Amino acid sequence: MGLFRSGEILGIAESALEFALAASEEAHPNEYMGLLRGEKASNVGLDEDGTVLTEVLVVPGTESNPVSASFQTNMVPNDLSASGSIHSHPNGVLRPSDADLATFGRNKVHIIVGAPYGRTDWQAFDREGEVINLPVLDVEPPEEEFFDFTQEDIDRELRGESEEDRWS
Repeated sequence: MGLFRSGEILGIAESALEFALAASEEAHPNEYMGLLRGEKASNVGLDEDGTVLTEVLVVPGTESNPVSASFQTNMVPNDLSASGSIHSHPNGVLRPSDADLATFGRNKVHIIVGAPYGRTDWQAFDREGEVINLPVLDVEPPEEEFFDFTQEDIDRELRGESEEDRWS
């Protein structure tokens, strides 16, 4: 996952949408809330420029009740370059409230999921709260690696070798 995204959101990965629908149903009758992470389209096998929403991030300490959900911004990981937000409306209304609109300013895409949380019980909006078309894409998000180093890297460091030594 890169920290800088190209401008256009091309769609949402089916796996990310399915996760959000299931999480929303599990949270019912309370609201569910998460952030959307994107991946370069080329990293998910698309021959296009743009971003595909591939992951729903659950922010630690998220608080919710039947009419709202919120989290503290200091709990958002600092490596996150969010592409949008997603939250549920347990009453099934797929329109942003005034409170929703007040939080929509930062990112490009905001999704509202509504009860009964079926495959068509969601709608995407832009930052002004206008409905947008967001295709569901059958793509495989890349596997995240927890560590960005290998055992070989550790062994090389223990031997006192540099990365350049590796290639000489």
